[in-house]
Amino acid sequence: MAAKGNGAGVTPEYWDDACKHLSKRDRVMKKLIPQFGEARLQSRGDAFTTLARSIVGQQISIKAAQSVWDKFAAAVGGPPHRLVPDDVLALETAALRAAGLSARKAEYLADLARHFADGTVHVKQWQQMDDEAIIDELVAIRGIGRWTAEMFLIFHLMRPNVLPLDDLGLLKGISVSYFSGEPVSRAEARELGEGWAPFRSVATWYLWRSLDPLPVEY
Repeated sequence: MAAKGNGAGVTPEYWDDACKHLSKRDRVMKKLIPQFGEARLQSRGDAFTTLARSIVGQQISIKAAQSVWDKFAAAVGGPPHRLVPDDVLALETAALRAAGLSARKAEYLADLARHFADGTVHVKQWQQMDDEAIIDELVAIRGIGRWTAEMFLIFHLMRPNVLPLDDLGLLKGISVSYFSGEPVSRAEARELGEGWAPFRSVATWYLWRSLDPLPVEY
């Protein structure tokens, strides 16, 4: 992985080059990027745990998701930042429900654990696979849609050129920064995003930051 570590996480090595490229190509990015100083995208945790957290957090507040996650991790019996798929599979559904998970999320987490335990997802090959091939593997898991897969590509694998067109924050950021607050269609967002290639993930991250100064993390 093209990345370097620091105390808090791993940062992509391409980041500075991406900022220079975007600042040259795009007047909005030229103004936006310097506002956030040394802040960078950071990757944390391992693949299975990151995806499990994304399932737990669906359609509930961040605070509620953290509470459920803590109970779930305690039931699994591992460090909450690195759960083992086989340990999740060993849990009865009742134990998952007791952690505060809905019946559907309990099923999703079991399906996720099965995919990892039996090698249906090719974690060790992901670095060599293209973005769409990884998305195809992930959306085959129940409870993971394209948006979750794209967040995983950006935040876990730190792929530089992902444009998550289903992300409301991205569309809002484009609306505010490029269209004076007018609504933006997916087609308009896609066309604008073509100008950010090959660093569309980086442009997306800065637009998220423009709406919320706290860094987005998954």
